[in-house]
Amino acid sequence: MRIVLIHPAGSNWLAGRKDVTTTANRMAPLGLLSIAAFLEREGHRVMVHDCLGPEAPSGITANVDRILAHDPDLVGFSATTSGFLDGYAMAERIKALRPSVGVVFGGVHVSALGARLLDEFPWIDYLCLGEGELTLSELAGGQTPAAIDGLAWRENGRGIVNAPRAHLPELDDLPFPAYEKLAGFPKGYHLPLFSYIQTPGATMVTSRGCPYQCSYCDRSVFKRGFRYNSAAYIYAHMKYLCTRFGVRHINIYDDLFTLNRERIETLCTLLTAKPLGIHFNCAVRIGHADDALLRMLKVAGCLMVSLGIESGDPELLEVHKPGVYLEAVKDTVRRIQAVGLRAKGLFMMGLPGETEASIQKTSDFVLSLGLDDMNMAKFTPFHGAPVWQTIFEQGTVDEDWRLMNCLNFVFIPKQIGSLEKLDQLYNTHVKRFYSDPEWRRKFRRRIWQHRRSLWFMARHLPGFLAAMRSFEPAKEN
Repeated sequence: MRIVLIHPAGSNWLAGRKDVTTTANRMAPLGLLSIAAFLEREGHRVMVHDCLGPEAPSGITANVDRILAHDPDLVGFSATTSGFLDGYAMAERIKALRPSVGVVFGGVHVSALGARLLDEFPWIDYLCLGEGELTLSELAGGQTPAAIDGLAWRENGRGIVNAPRAHLPELDDLPFPAYEKLAGFPKGYHLPLFSYIQTPGATMVTSRGCPYQCSYCDRSVFKRGFRYNSAAYIYAHMKYLCTRFGVRHINIYDDLFTLNRERIETLCTLLTAKPLGIHFNCAVRIGHADDALLRMLKVAGCLMVSLGIESGDPELLEVHKPGVYLEAVKDTVRRIQAVGLRAKGLFMMGLPGETEASIQKTSDFVLSLGLDDMNMAKFTPFHGAPVWQTIFEQGTVDEDWRLMNCLNFVFIPKQIGSLEKLDQLYNTHVKRFYSDPEWRRKFRRRIWQHRRSLWFMARHLPGFLAAMRSFEPAKEN
């Protein structure tokens, strides 16, 4: 079967402003690439079309023309919440031009909402709920829809949801993602600026699931279990990226990379004994980063470690990220930096219960940590997250899927009162971090290391200047 897997563009920036996110950070759609590699191994002819890719055209019509040029029998969309409607617009046009083409949608948004999407969006033939490799393989292989676990479909116009798909028990059985199917990879896919020294960069995922249950995290696809690739598989995957594509920096986007300490210790041993000449970044959770492990990561080539901190208000942490405490955060950041690794803090503003006082606490806490980098997301209540169950009781919600991308405030806590106020607080405190003299001194000491990021910025200066102006605090009346 001829299959095209599609990553819709969606909305990835601020409402009413030009999207410049792909200029600074363009990630490969790893989920689609994994499915593509799996389907090809099953004998299908698979193409991947990334609407956010460096060689993709703009607009629904032009992208559909590219997709139909492959003469597909089946098209599969993997859509985030903010990308779903763009994907559906393409699906509608594909059906108008080629009614016989099967249309399947998957991803976390689809897995969270389920069969109601078949009722509301008639041009979708199938929904893939949960992991996609086996479900799509069976669909493409011609199995009757009723016999395919993890599939939602229609019978006589009525949506039917089959039994859930059991998770793949052994991730090492999966082929490496089909990176080669991305036009312009790897040079056209950029890691976040100043998060790397060497180029080109790439991304990978080495596990699925997380045993923790943060209030804001949608686990609709991988649930709360934790499955992972072995150290040998990860090393081989890294080596493949290095030798096949010349990659020199890898961002590992696991939810919790170090949960299984033994596999990371073994991986570090492999990378130390047989160096690949690369750097990598990863994320850890408080309580899963002892000194010996941090030292091993540094020797193995790790450059930066990210920590999900979210808030500097202990009461908010207790509700939204239980088990994480401010003193432990301070200690972990100190120990990360003590072994020569960089520490990046991941925060979230606008959580239910947020107040101006809690935002000030977070801002003060961010500066007190002496971080090497920081990211402040705008809290977005996703449909499959635990917090969605009570979100309408805790503030006002604008359920505009196009804006639900962690870059726009679609939820306003009762204690804040207005979108304008929340935006003003966000801009003020993000700018405060990057204006901090201590952070700027640290950045200047590394300026030569980041010459590639600076050169990239110079080549795309208008877009970056527009992005910087977005963080100017709004003037209050």
